[in-house]
Amino acid sequence: MTKLSDSLQDAEHASMGPRRRSGGAPKPEAPIPDKPDKQRRPAARWASELWDWVRTLSIALTVVLLLHFFVFNLSTVEGQSMEPTLYEGEWLFVNKFSYLIGGPDRGEVVILKDPTNRLEKKEYLVKRVIGVPGDTIEIREGQLYRNGELIVEPYTDTEIEDLDFGPYKVDEGMYFVMGDNRHARASLDSRSFGAVSEDLIRGRADFILWPIAKLNAI
Repeated sequence: MTKLSDSLQDAEHASMGPRRRSGGAPKPEAPIPDKPDKQRRPAARWASELWDWVRTLSIALTVVLLLHFFVFNLSTVEGQSMEPTLYEGEWLFVNKFSYLIGGPDRGEVVILKDPTNRLEKKEYLVKRVIGVPGDTIEIREGQLYRNGELIVEPYTDTEIEDLDFGPYKVDEGMYFVMGDNRHARASLDSRSFGAVSEDLIRGRADFILWPIAKLNAI
């Protein structure tokens, strides 16, 4: 019994071995991966880079426009009305932000819209604030008086050569402006068109930027 049992097991092993080697089912072939689309990838990368550039430029343009309208801009001096402080062709850095949180003060150089109706009207003028709301301005014998007090003006190079003026009371919300050039008929200012409203004043000229040799605070 023992031998028979052993011989049967041997026979089973002998018969099963060859069947596994020759009669087994064929192994499935591995799928062949698709070849990458060489044209699609560069196109997608190019579109992504283009979008990044467009987005960056859009953000930069928006920031520049916001700064231009609400913070600062550049203005060029035209004419001689502000000599000897400013000369024609100089570039000015104009601070707009300062007047978003407060009004102009005496002595500041400002950029304002031309309030006249002249045929040769300019878009903007550059002048100095001489009087603020409530001040009384008067010119007598070539001297400037504010609220009855003589004003020393170190930024001028001559006495006022035009006719006497005033007294003139500056109304609420208005500003009296003059050019630094006090020679006869050298400046068109509040002596001609009166005080200007605050909404016409666009900003304060803080620096001369060009030419480089004249780079300086005003």
